[in-house]
Amino acid sequence: MQFDLSSDQELIRQTAREFADKHVRPVAASCDQEKRWPEENVKRMAELGFLGMNVDPAHGGAGADMVSYAIVIEELSRACASHGVIASVNNSLYLWPVLQFGSDAQKEKFATPYAQGKKLGAYGLSEPVAGSDPAGGQTVAVKKGDGFILNGQKNFITNGGHADTYIVFCKTDPALRHKGMSALLVEKGMPGFTWSAPEHKMGIRAAHSTQLYFDNVEVPKENLLGKEGDGFKIAMQTLDGGRIGIAAQALGIAQACLDESVAYSKEREQFGKVISEFQAIQFKLADMAMRVKASRLLTYHAAALKDEHKDYSAAAAAAKCYAGDTAMWAATEAVQIHGGNGYTTDYAAERHFRDAKITQIYEGTNEIQRVVVAGALLKGKQV
Repeated sequence: MQFDLSSDQELIRQTAREFADKHVRPVAASCDQEKRWPEENVKRMAELGFLGMNVDPAHGGAGADMVSYAIVIEELSRACASHGVIASVNNSLYLWPVLQFGSDAQKEKFATPYAQGKKLGAYGLSEPVAGSDPAGGQTVAVKKGDGFILNGQKNFITNGGHADTYIVFCKTDPALRHKGMSALLVEKGMPGFTWSAPEHKMGIRAAHSTQLYFDNVEVPKENLLGKEGDGFKIAMQTLDGGRIGIAAQALGIAQACLDESVAYSKEREQFGKVISEFQAIQFKLADMAMRVKASRLLTYHAAALKDEHKDYSAAAAAAKCYAGDTAMWAATEAVQIHGGNGYTTDYAAERHFRDAKITQIYEGTNEIQRVVVAGALLKGKQV
């Protein structure tokens, strides 16, 4: 069993960490407080290949493996979770399904410039009435001539308003429920397609999330991803890989909490000595380190399974669930170690606390992840 990273993977980590330390960390707090989209850093991520990590160079990507992708999302999120999820969505939720299910023409138009970072993609599954139950969605596309007329609404769409193309899941045959779902590539500028202002969120506030509105949007048949009725399959398979990205994001947040707690405990003095000398603090740090390590192994394991073209669904669910829970727990402990300072915006612990919560919710709540893991176990599969 191999636990060491390759020289290429180590170089990718070094590159991502240096970029995050130089360009991301200095603006993380202000982007969060001002709810500011990090436009310049998105361009820099594109130049480094971070927006098309797993895409073949023939389609403009970096041609890296999934473990390398997880490393990049981890390092970005260690500095700022918003940067991490912006990259994650373009990589895993947008590019992967386009390349997996798209035609050659669709790959050329809807993948290459997005892998190069010249354009940005997004993924539209959730609706106001359909979160954990995507088959309950009410967005509908009716055939008309050589295309579809799309009507409905999507909710909590990361990169919303900034993306150039959105994979929109809709009912082309509502009577069939999930078997009647299809996926359409909806482009910015199509008449009738609009979006809301960014949501006011607890965390990841620099990664804008919006609602999407479709009012008789005409979508040509060339923008149907896969076949009619493939939508649910595309959505679920895409989320399997997306959960590796969210696990890596949660891992980055948890690592940041550990790093900053260790540093603070060595500086903060109480009762005549630094608080790192107190066993109560040492136990917190030890538990944080162990859970972060376990989260990293679970996340990299799921990524490696995907690289090896093995069944990674349950492993991705386990990684996302455990890393998400770890991020929230580690952030809570980090605030506690920082004491009153941790409750202020003067220290990053407060931001990590707010950012961590979403990792237990989006791309499948951690309750749903446990359903996936249990389902695999009951079928005799290993996680």
